[in-house]
Amino acid sequence: MNTFLRKMVHYVGNLLRFFKLIFLRSSGVKIGKNTMISLGAKIDLRRGKVVIGDHCLITHGCYILSHDGAAHVIDPDDSGTGYVTIGDHVFIGVNTVVMRNVTIGSHSIIGSCSVVNRDIPEGVVAAGNPIKILRKLEKPYRPLPMKHTDLS
Repeated sequence: MNTFLRKMVHYVGNLLRFFKLIFLRSSGVKIGKNTMISLGAKIDLRRGKVVIGDHCLITHGCYILSHDGAAHVIDPDDSGTGYVTIGDHVFIGVNTVVMRNVTIGSHSIIGSCSVVNRDIPEGVVAAGNPIKILRKLEKPYRPLPMKHTDLS
């Protein structure tokens, strides 16, 4: 019975994520194939542009912001509109905030609770508030798994 309920919750979650991707794409977010965005992740697209590559994993509690509502207070000529570009095979850890005008390179890993306030190059592990590059990954880069194995 327990296994049955776990599988049902899994399938319902997948269905809800499918509808969330449809909503985000219809709102103007460009999302690549086989990208998983957690139900608890927020992508704010009131103004600006968000592009997410193929085979990415955006986990629970992440905020991706394409604008800054207070930017005009600092600079009257700044409308607050921006962009976020996320490459292919990117993992973004739990509770990470990605600020506007940021590009995250392909095959990068962003650690949990990070604040991404500057561009991140391809193939690195980065974390922190503010974000710092911790190490470079060796080529050839290994992609995120297409399917997660069941360990039960």
